Amino acid sequence: MAEPVWLVRPSRDGGCDYVRFLPTLETVEVREGSHLPPQMPLLKRRQWVQRAEAEAQSRHLQQEGGYRFSEPLF
Repeated sequence: MAEPVWLVRPSRDGGCDYVRFLPTLETVEVREGSHLPPQMPLLKRRQWVQRAEAEAQSRHLQQEGGYRFSEPLF
């Protein structure tokens, strides 16, 4: 994972849930939240994980969580 990755899925309120993977030099910052325009995005969780763990988490979210790749939301 060398580039930032956005995963998005629709939420019940008409907005979307998102997970953003932002690679740094040694780890990957993972931000989970929700967004209902025109409101500000809500950050629910933020963590730093190793690259291998981030890639596994991304695959799991796509296979089991209903997330899909997306252009940046904001």
